[in-house]
Amino acid sequence: MPDRASSCRSGRRGALPADEGYDADAIRAYLAKRNINPVIPGRSNRWVKIEHNRTLYKQRNRVERMFGHLKINRAIATRYHQIASSFFGKVHLATARYWLKFVYAA
Repeated sequence: MPDRASSCRSGRRGALPADEGYDADAIRAYLAKRNINPVIPGRSNRWVKIEHNRTLYKQRNRVERMFGHLKINRAIATRYHQIASSFFGKVHLATARYWLKFVYAA
């Protein structure tokens, strides 16, 4: 099985998409030290503009919207279940419920 680093164009281990609130030089330096490509757009007040992969950044938005839909369920938003297996079971049920609602609406 090929290593993840060999499959990336830049030779990095992976990418970390985050919103511009995480645009700090210290965070970028930490990610560079760990060989992770930051997909973080630069803030508007930066002197030097930083390029980022827009396709990966759009996928981050999809993931955030999915978490927003899952947090509609109160048990997931407050994490009543202290045991990880029961919590993830609830996450699976909520995801299946959301998926069924989506499938039958289409």
